[in-house]
Amino acid sequence: MHQATRIVRPGGMIGYVGVPHGVTFDGQKMFFAQSGMLGGPAPVRRFLPELLELTLACKIQPGKVFDLVLPLAEVAEGYAAMDQRKAIKTLLTLHD
Repeated sequence: MHQATRIVRPGGMIGYVGVPHGVTFDGQKMFFAQSGMLGGPAPVRRFLPELLELTLACKIQPGKVFDLVLPLAEVAEGYAAMDQRKAIKTLLTLHD
């Protein structure tokens, strides 16, 4: 976020997906540079059916997104790791 606020052109917009944590920025500097910022949640539900189909058909390999792999029985631990910023994305497997 720091890099984005420093390199955005005057009149430009910064876009982000998700909730930034521990981020501060100089709103006054952005105001006088006439730059803006807009963000929101990822539209997962829009893309999920197609991505699931491509994944199950082995046409794409989503593994590069995940940094923690856990069995389905440990789903709560996966959410806790993401909440505590110990993991970005958790892949749940159906097999131990």
